[in-house]
Amino acid sequence: MSRGAGQTAPARRLRIALVAGEASGDQLGAGLIQALKQRYPDAEFAGIGGERMRAAGLEAWHDADELAVMGLAEVLRHLPRLLRLRKTLRQQLMDWQPDVFIGIDAPDFNLGLERWLKQRGVRTVHYVSPSVWAWREQRAAKIGASADRVLCLFPMEPAIYARYGVDARFVGHPMADELPLEPDAAQARAELGLHDRAPVLAVLPGSRLGEISRLGAEFIEAARLVAERVPHLQVVLPAANSACAEALHPLLAGAPFPAPRPRLLQGQARQAMVAADAVLLASGTATLEGMLAKRPMVVGYKVAPLSAWIARRLKLLKVQRFALPNILANDDLAPEFIQENCTPQALAEALVGLLQDPARTAALQTRYRALHLQLRQDASASAAAAVAELLDSQDAPRSP
Repeated sequence: MSRGAGQTAPARRLRIALVAGEASGDQLGAGLIQALKQRYPDAEFAGIGGERMRAAGLEAWHDADELAVMGLAEVLRHLPRLLRLRKTLRQQLMDWQPDVFIGIDAPDFNLGLERWLKQRGVRTVHYVSPSVWAWREQRAAKIGASADRVLCLFPMEPAIYARYGVDARFVGHPMADELPLEPDAAQARAELGLHDRAPVLAVLPGSRLGEISRLGAEFIEAARLVAERVPHLQVVLPAANSACAEALHPLLAGAPFPAPRPRLLQGQARQAMVAADAVLLASGTATLEGMLAKRPMVVGYKVAPLSAWIARRLKLLKVQRFALPNILANDDLAPEFIQENCTPQALAEALVGLLQDPARTAALQTRYRALHLQLRQDASASAAAAVAELLDSQDAPRSP
């Protein structure tokens, strides 16, 4: 039926496209969709996501698992499929004509897609900044060419983007919203079946097999050295998945620990950290979780020797500290041992120092609590507000 004179087409519902490529991105995306729904109850959401984003209201054209490819060899093997997916997704997005596109992490896939969409007039947001503060700061300019706005999890990031004229907003870290300010160590010990009075050391040598191959033996030997000096020490090793558990099991079986023997856990990394008196862990996001658990930690890391040589030769790294708590505090809160300095003896000495110094632990908990409060910004709501501001400030007429 044709419209009569003076009649106008009703405005269509707001369309928000999102792409997340792994479990952490799926969680971020679900929280963001829920917060955006509070602002735009009639909005439509479509793109790539996992179970949580679908439950939050995403029409998933493809599953997030299709982007979950790690490592150069894996990427090369899946490259033809990923290129086909990108081509299909571009067409789907152009047909759907979203009002904004939000790429959630997965920078290798999302930044190129964002740039392509931005060149065609689609407003773009990148949620979770790559680590421009750690290496290749100049990437900020290229990220700005892809995204109209970057949503940052850490407070030091927007200033870096500002140097390159890029609009970036600190929205807080969702993990800081999830974890309580005062973690319950007694409850965590009860959940794991640990003695409530004997000291606990949590050991986390990484969530990838490559990390375990480089750090597993050193971390377990460090724990053994600590157990020889700290009576009744309870050692727990949370394995990220069954493959990690299989890699850790023979390393534990061959280590002559005094009683009680270490326990290999299936998952439960957060409970293990909260239950612990000290934590030995690989550098990465786990250090942030350890900080939010308010636990003293020692951080170790090793990369392949060639990678370390290239990074040093080309001066790719721009930071003096590696652990996120140290970077956020701009202070040496957690001892760090990198590459050739990451030895069992050095790790063990630092851990014993933490376990035998309760005053230092109390001081660390105060610092960690302040950092927790800094990151606790209701990240999903803050991210939704930043997206809404972009939409509202550039509101354009929408055709039906």
